[in-house]
Amino acid sequence: MLKFSKDLFMITMGSLLYALAINLLIIPNNFADGGLAGASIILHYVFDWSPGLINFILSSIIILIGYRALPKRITLLTLITAPLISLLIILTESNIDPLADPLVSAIFAGVLSGIGTGLIFRTGSSMGGTSIIARMFNHNWGWELTRTNLVLDTIIVFSGYLVIGPLNTLYTVISLFIGKKATDIIIDGLDSRKAVSVISHDAPEIIEEVTEQLQISATVFEGYGLYLREPTDMAYMIIHKYQLFKLKKIINSIDDNALVVVHDVRDVFGGSFKWTS
Repeated sequence: MLKFSKDLFMITMGSLLYALAINLLIIPNNFADGGLAGASIILHYVFDWSPGLINFILSSIIILIGYRALPKRITLLTLITAPLISLLIILTESNIDPLADPLVSAIFAGVLSGIGTGLIFRTGSSMGGTSIIARMFNHNWGWELTRTNLVLDTIIVFSGYLVIGPLNTLYTVISLFIGKKATDIIIDGLDSRKAVSVISHDAPEIIEEVTEQLQISATVFEGYGLYLREPTDMAYMIIHKYQLFKLKKIINSIDDNALVVVHDVRDVFGGSFKWTS
């Protein structure tokens, strides 16, 4: 119950920020947006229809068609999120003048909408739009989710080209890019981490130095190199992004021929990692 209350609060705050971004920055500056909200905004420009009402109608149709492609929890949260976004868009509608600088508007529209989207996604909910369509395509035909969602959003944004013009379309692209980065920060946090694999005969020695100098834990696996056909070791560790430069120096000082592979990590939990630096 406590977790659901927290999720509901995050969904409400995220939906409010998203609605404010649309009504205070996107529509006054004649920008577009991705997803169903973007389609609703374009229809608003053409027919002067309420973007909140159109968003509610479109999202309701898509949820009714595609709810079977969603897990039950996501379906429940989406049934809360999608109508709430539409309601808050309606409640915050206003005829305000655009800011003098459209670039600043695009930047902060991206920041607000990105934070709002990130808060919603952190609960496990969806916006009730193109993400559901993407899941339907994935469920029925095996289409890749991220690429399908990107293609759908791109189609919506550039469908507004004839309505808002090339300049405002470019401002919209800037807003979407910044919004994506803001969403990633909310979901992943500012403290990004890296997973590092080090393949070297000196892996145990490297681990000893890393543990001593960086105060982190690591694991050594025994392996076999098919190219040289001889045993070798692989060290695996999770580090903060800012520790990567120092880690490379440690590895090079011990074995400058070591093969080092660095991976982006979206989340780390459990285990016995201690972040002391």
